[in-house]
Amino acid sequence: MRQWTVDAFAPEAFKGNPACVVEPFEAWPDAGWMQKLAAENNQAETAFLLKTADPARFGLRWFTPALEVPLCGHATLASGHVLFAELGLEAEQVTFDTQSGPLTVRRSGELYEMDFPAQPPKQCEVAGLAEALGVEPVEVWASNYVVAVLADEDAVRACAPDLVALEKVAGEHTGSRGNVGVAALAAGKPYDVVDRFFAPGSGIPEDPATGSLHCILTPLFAEKLGRSRVAFHQAYPGRGGDLDCEHRGERVLLRGRATTVVDGTLRIRP
Repeated sequence: MRQWTVDAFAPEAFKGNPACVVEPFEAWPDAGWMQKLAAENNQAETAFLLKTADPARFGLRWFTPALEVPLCGHATLASGHVLFAELGLEAEQVTFDTQSGPLTVRRSGELYEMDFPAQPPKQCEVAGLAEALGVEPVEVWASNYVVAVLADEDAVRACAPDLVALEKVAGEHTGSRGNVGVAALAAGKPYDVVDRFFAPGSGIPEDPATGSLHCILTPLFAEKLGRSRVAFHQAYPGRGGDLDCEHRGERVLLRGRATTVVDGTLRIRP
């Protein structure tokens, strides 16, 4: 059985966000086994695929080293990349059946384009958030995650939160799972918005490039900028990822590149 490590939202190796993608199964393995493999891989996500009667449709589940999650963008992009680039899928588009409904990945020139549900946030207050982040937000919004809009790019890049406190204050906010994004408009850069994502509620101190976060950020900043298409740079120290996003009503299109870094063989089976 094969397994690939793919850097998603990255034009080259050692950028973006790595995910492991396991060769598609005929039937779902036991969830406990999948969780153990994800912990062994120790990447932000390990993606598991299930074959269907349609060669361009698969079941998809995502596991962090600590738990199964309902939505993951970068591991979905990595899964599409593996099917197209490594396993030779000839279809123009692949559909994944997930806990968050059907998700698609299609080829778009040199990019992959994903169609995800939009998660527009609502403005709110989160007690203790400024203290946990170590910086005073300009605005606070929440959907599936809490999002703190900061004053500028420097504040985003300098942010060094207390992760234990951050998980507690965000976790008390309905739906956020103890995970927080920070973002700011960028001036004079090739991207419109710079952001970072801290996910202690998912067992990840900081995630390098997060598709699901941008299902929240895209409608938020599309409204602020007065246009549907927004370029984001997720400024994880030492790596960083780039996402070209477009708000289309109840959906968000997420575009990015992917690079295979490891092609390996699993010597264990469920």
